[in-house]
Amino acid sequence: MLLKKSLSITLIACASATSMVNANSLNIDKIDKSQGALLPYTVLRSDLKDNAKAEGMLEIRNGGFGSDMTAHPTNKNQFYALTDRGPNAGYNIGELGKGKMFPTPEYTPRIGLFEVGETGKINLLKNILLKRPDGSPISGLPNSSALGGTGETPYNHLGQPIVEDMAQGYDANTNPIKLDDFGLDGEGLVAMNDGTFWVSDEYGPHMVHFDSQGKEIGRINAFAHDKRTQVNLPAEFANRRANRGMEGLAITPDQKTLVGIMQSTMYNPSSAVKNLNLVRIVTVDLQTNEVSQYLYQQEKNQNSNSGIASLSDSEFLVIERDGKFLRDDKKAMKHIYRIDMSKATNIESIEAKGALTQDAKLGLLINGETLEQAVLNHGWQILEENNIKPVSKSLVVDLVKTVNYPHDKLEGMWIISPTQFAVVNDDDFATWSSKGKLEQKYLDKAQTEIDGSRLYIIDDVKLD
Repeated sequence: MLLKKSLSITLIACASATSMVNANSLNIDKIDKSQGALLPYTVLRSDLKDNAKAEGMLEIRNGGFGSDMTAHPTNKNQFYALTDRGPNAGYNIGELGKGKMFPTPEYTPRIGLFEVGETGKINLLKNILLKRPDGSPISGLPNSSALGGTGETPYNHLGQPIVEDMAQGYDANTNPIKLDDFGLDGEGLVAMNDGTFWVSDEYGPHMVHFDSQGKEIGRINAFAHDKRTQVNLPAEFANRRANRGMEGLAITPDQKTLVGIMQSTMYNPSSAVKNLNLVRIVTVDLQTNEVSQYLYQQEKNQNSNSGIASLSDSEFLVIERDGKFLRDDKKAMKHIYRIDMSKATNIESIEAKGALTQDAKLGLLINGETLEQAVLNHGWQILEENNIKPVSKSLVVDLVKTVNYPHDKLEGMWIISPTQFAVVNDDDFATWSSKGKLEQKYLDKAQTEIDGSRLYIIDDVKLD
């Protein structure tokens, strides 16, 4: 059951002095279509060893502006881009179990305002740090289990658990693991016409409304007990797979409806359904608080949907990709699809009848099985047999074929015109790990080219 409260939208004028710079000239065309343009970065720290090489230091970059991207509402040469929780890497050998290594745990997730200059160079105009309602900065540390945390232990670069008081040792009662219920692993970004932002994330998943200065002013998630929420998502969204939460977020052109897409099949009811290609899309009407839900069929099991952008009230561009580098597999998949939800079945509108029932925690069931279980056990035809239609989809562009896309992660889209859009990759702050040791993230096997967030322009497409 959905818990609904009044959702007020704060109107805040966009006061950026740069908002009208070059508004009438299109500098995007100066960007090399085959090579793209590198987003600028600074260095957060360079004092750690790069364990990918016998010699050399690791450069942890900021960077990281590739979790999503969206158009500036008024300036055609500007766009916003989002970081995730900050530099982190898998660390499964810690004393308190598997988790993530945070070499800069003080990092604050942020939105960057970028502009394409007259030569095609991309400039960072402003950082908007994300903040709690009281104005203090959030972190990227995990949430508690009551709000979607999956038990990931945060560790520092030395492999020590990050606790409330780092001067003292870990104690479950007196010095517990440091968590942050306002912490976000941001993956989806919307820039509203009123100057505010919506961010979706992988932790809750949460959909958080921020004012123009980055301060939280509203929140949507699946946790009915969370007093911060104004609308609740269907409860089954709390069963998202760890690190594969709400990867994409869009707003319809009328600015009335948020549209979020999950990255992969949710663990509904458990990880037993992991190897599947069923993905859920959720919409939230910001005026009526009505929540709807639709299904998307991926091309391959365990693919990732890592971005969504609005074309109309019912049509959207969607990223579907694998996690492979082109250097390792010439069949790496980085696709953009056009989807249409107008004839798809709204799962929330289905009434209990016959084989179909609605469960308060698991959502729609078919013969007692979640949709994920039903499709895993019986195939997609069981949905057709019960008159449940997924969204329709058609391929718009294969980026591997079009621009020889070299990156593992394709995560953001910026619709520029009816015939042109841009994409950006997540460079992971140029950092990851192998066997618990931090390494530089390289694009090539020779380890000479460090991965960076790069913007590519896609021309000659029909989007209207």
